[in-house]
Amino acid sequence: MPQITVEYSAELNEAFDRRAFALALHQTLSPLVSSDVAAFKTRFRQIEESVIGDGSPAAMIHVRVGLLSGRPVALKQEVGRVSIGLVREHLKPVEGLPTQLTLEVHDLDREQYQKIVV
Repeated sequence: MPQITVEYSAELNEAFDRRAFALALHQTLSPLVSSDVAAFKTRFRQIEESVIGDGSPAAMIHVRVGLLSGRPVALKQEVGRVSIGLVREHLKPVEGLPTQLTLEVHDLDREQYQKIVV
């Protein structure tokens, strides 16, 4: 059920180990959110162009974690803390390129969310 989208600057293509991040995230969050690892879905979207702040060279990674609604705020905060920590673990510094890491945890409407495995 967790739906995770990660947007990252193209300049981080070699520095961000996306597959290792996703696998670690699934394993780490699974017991925290009481969801089987097989239910996690993470997709990555490379950002070809972005402007951050005053336009000086910079990069970004934004993680968006969707969980079924009804989770306590404290749990969502912990999911965020753990997730952004794992991004840091899987990102090598790029010389001269400050990188902003941002994250949001949002609700997937439990009454509207559907999943079918074919």
